[in-house]
Amino acid sequence: MIHSLTLSDVLSEHARSRPQVTAVVDGGVRLSYPELHARVTRLAGALAGRGVTAGERVLWLGQNSHAVLELLLACSRLGAVFCPANWRQSTDELRFVVEDLSPAVVVWERSQAAAPLATNSWVEDYAALVEEGGAAEFPDVPDTAPALALYTAAFDGRPNAALLSSAALLAHSTSLLVVRQMEPGFTFLNNGPLFHVGTMMFCLATLQIGGTNVFTPSFEAEEVCRLVEAEKVTQAFLFGQMIDAVVAANAESKHDLSSLRFVAHSAEWDEMTTPDDSPWCRSKMGGYGQTEVGGMLTFLGLAPGAAGFAGRPSPLAQVRILAADGSEVAPGEVGEICARGKTLFSGYFARPELNAQKSLYGWHHTGDLGKREPDGTITFIGPKLRMIKSGNENVYPAEVERALKSHPAVADAAVIGVPNARWHQTVKAVVALKGEASAEELIEHVRGLLASYKKPRHVDFVPSIPKKGFTPDYDALDAAHGGGNYPGA
Repeated sequence: MIHSLTLSDVLSEHARSRPQVTAVVDGGVRLSYPELHARVTRLAGALAGRGVTAGERVLWLGQNSHAVLELLLACSRLGAVFCPANWRQSTDELRFVVEDLSPAVVVWERSQAAAPLATNSWVEDYAALVEEGGAAEFPDVPDTAPALALYTAAFDGRPNAALLSSAALLAHSTSLLVVRQMEPGFTFLNNGPLFHVGTMMFCLATLQIGGTNVFTPSFEAEEVCRLVEAEKVTQAFLFGQMIDAVVAANAESKHDLSSLRFVAHSAEWDEMTTPDDSPWCRSKMGGYGQTEVGGMLTFLGLAPGAAGFAGRPSPLAQVRILAADGSEVAPGEVGEICARGKTLFSGYFARPELNAQKSLYGWHHTGDLGKREPDGTITFIGPKLRMIKSGNENVYPAEVERALKSHPAVADAAVIGVPNARWHQTVKAVVALKGEASAEELIEHVRGLLASYKKPRHVDFVPSIPKKGFTPDYDALDAAHGGGNYPGA
């Protein structure tokens, strides 16, 4: 175990080397690193007493809380796996997660709808659970053991729990620390959902640097303003409309947000905050990532002025753009973004067949399309999902959709393959407009950006594109617009 370093080990070291640093703030809860370490130790003992051993799962059903970090660290101590579920899901979706994960322990927060007179009663129950633990012997846990499970989007009809080890999470944190240039005293506001890797990756990087994690149940603009001023927050989980909401709220409340060292956004935002010059913020937090790679696989901050808008890979990962046969495609050609390295996940929980598919040829297959630019940087094209076969050429709908959406008159677009006696399939675009454009104009627009065989032969105009989650509902589009004859169907 001399070369192993788990999340729990990081906490143990901070308890010794940062005894006066505040680790956690959550409402009235303020914990130093020694206090957090003591609570996690008791919690691990309590979970062990309830049958949680190495490989067992612990499920959290609730909003953001310091309990999320404590449970993760306690599971790391035991070699168990912690999963924060998406509390926004429906009853049926949550039932699937509970049945799929088969947790040994479920810790849940009572919602106001379910228990309006006892909204915070779970807090007392959780405190009792922590105090339940006593002195215990804990196993030696390798840092390669899965510690965190995060459910991914249900692209294939059901979500899958991606398993991330301490080694992968700490490797990702190390990359993020470099690109964000995080320093001691870094304070992160966990206002984004902790069941999402985007918030979790900053929570864990803050832990690794020995900073302060501030928790609030969910995003509420006025509360974000208050907490930023009160806790001198360095960074929060904020994007686009969330930033605009904070600007609007603070126009009234006038909180001091100058401690936020953040990406430039608007004149009003930049005046309230301190625009940051780290590679992460200069690049407007750009790059490509997914849960399975621990967060970010590539960073635009590592490639200033790059041709590829996803940037360059993390220093602890490799990226290849592969064809279906596992061979690397030439620069400029589109293929699947594949990766391997220290930040990669350990596979999906209880999905042996999917794991085999995803790790073909010794590389993790992301399911997303991209290309290598002449300067070596990466451009993300879009989800792979399906392929159109026109003659002997492969056409990926995501690539053509991206080209169509670059036209100023196009609000949204989806691309399907329609049967063709000569070519097997031809490309059809289904387009929702926000301005004036003809089918011929859109076809020529795509031909100017992509190889001619990829351009649509036909264009159907519709009021809106049907969606399945965040992606086009291709089955509905095929049914409505004559799609079919896909390879392998």
